[in-house]
Amino acid sequence: MKIGIVGAECSGKSTLSQALHTALRSRFASIECVPEYLRTWSALHGRPPQAHEQQHVSDTQAAHIEQADADCVVADTTPLVTAVYSDVLFHDSSLYDTAVAFQRRLDLTLLACRDLPWVADGIQRDGVAMQQRIDQRLRDVLLTHQIPFATVYGLGPRRLQAALQAIDHADASQRAQLPATSSAAWAWVCDTCSDAECEHRLFSRLTQGASVRV
Repeated sequence: MKIGIVGAECSGKSTLSQALHTALRSRFASIECVPEYLRTWSALHGRPPQAHEQQHVSDTQAAHIEQADADCVVADTTPLVTAVYSDVLFHDSSLYDTAVAFQRRLDLTLLACRDLPWVADGIQRDGVAMQQRIDQRLRDVLLTHQIPFATVYGLGPRRLQAALQAIDHADASQRAQLPATSSAAWAWVCDTCSDAECEHRLFSRLTQGASVRV
């Protein structure tokens, strides 16, 4: 199973990927967490990549995920996030086709939501306003291209539990040889999927065991 975590800056992708790596060890014979290459690149150069460097970041992230050889691969971001940033920051949409095709090949997409406290890191993060723009654009792209995804909310154990529920569902669908979209309770397709209050209400019902389909 290959799991791709996407989300805007400061949405807890790295923390969630590490938590999943630990939580899923007993379920899979082998598991590998693929870190965000952008962090490595930015630390090396002391700055975020410019427009002409986005392709390299995207291609390298994809290559690292493809090269991961484990029963379960958890990717801390995917090329789709790079494509969205390239679009929003530099008005360059050239990375979308490859990024969307790559995202489709993953078994599960988790969208880390914007309910965590904002923490600046001095290199990559541009502020809450940019975070909101990236989050909205990610949702738009996922919905436009009909890529199933699960939104992940909550602090600490609750956030991890939400992700594990989505993984359980995707795993069960695979075992039954059904598309991951079949009866998916967490693939938001309504016009108001960016409504945080709506998502919070639905998330609460899911964690309480209610059956909700959209």
